[in-house]
Amino acid sequence: MENTLGLSLYITLIGMGLVFAAIVLLWGLMSLLTRFLGDKETNPKVRDEAYERKARAAIAVVAVALAEQAQSRVGHFPIPNTALVSAWQLGMRTRQMHQKGSLKQ
Repeated sequence: MENTLGLSLYITLIGMGLVFAAIVLLWGLMSLLTRFLGDKETNPKVRDEAYERKARAAIAVVAVALAEQAQSRVGHFPIPNTALVSAWQLGMRTRQMHQKGSLKQ
């Protein structure tokens, strides 16, 4: 019994060690790849122009959204009279009242 417990712990430790070693290896490979193959620093003037274009696009989108919001007006519909309740609505309301216990047979 003692031998199997020790063997199982030993196998578990080896497996966990392999998993963590693989994680560390992949982490190292990713950091090497990003260091050597990553984007190099671009010309600051080009970066500023790209930022300027993105900022102008964002400003245009916000302006359009604000203009649409100002133009759209949500209409409030009046509550219909009780005589205008359809058969479906009447059935659903009756079922809800039965479920709440306010209607007893």
